[in-house]
Amino acid sequence: MKLMKWLATAVTLTAFGLSSALAADKAKQDQVLASTQTALADFYKADPTIKGKVEKAPGYAVFTTYGLNFLIGGAGGKGVVHDKATKKNTFMELAEASAGLQLGASQARYLFVFKNTAEMQKFIDSGWDATVGGGGSAGTGKSTAGNTQGAFTGGEMFTLTKAGLQVGAAASGIKVWKDKDLN
Repeated sequence: MKLMKWLATAVTLTAFGLSSALAADKAKQDQVLASTQTALADFYKADPTIKGKVEKAPGYAVFTTYGLNFLIGGAGGKGVVHDKATKKNTFMELAEASAGLQLGASQARYLFVFKNTAEMQKFIDSGWDATVGGGGSAGTGKSTAGNTQGAFTGGEMFTLTKAGLQVGAAASGIKVWKDKDLN
């Protein structure tokens, strides 16, 4: 009889623990999705032509990052890849490292617009990394001047600085991978 009570207690505690973990993950997913919608609206406001590119694409990825820089720097954040055909969201993480003459703190958003489904799936399955050449910046706040566009193997990439101060010049690298906790 004591064994049955112990088993019942163990099952109840395990179920409670799992449901709490699932609720916490759902809250984090909702937070990432809300940040994604805010970032998309900011990208569209900064450059209205981006909306048409996103609408025509098979999918897109949006990330929000926060970082600090003093000679060496780092930034990290979460995001989501949205497959428009399946309406599936895959939660991802992004990390950026930099080195050079730099000082600052900032929040940045990245938007990847995929040229085809195969490139989007490759981005999800294999992640993505890039080394960005040296560059310089000085400025504060958000503006269309803080919006930069570039190409990556799978389509187009846009960057928008939302807030903060960045001064200096640095070389940096970016790595993206699937978030094991939120998928």
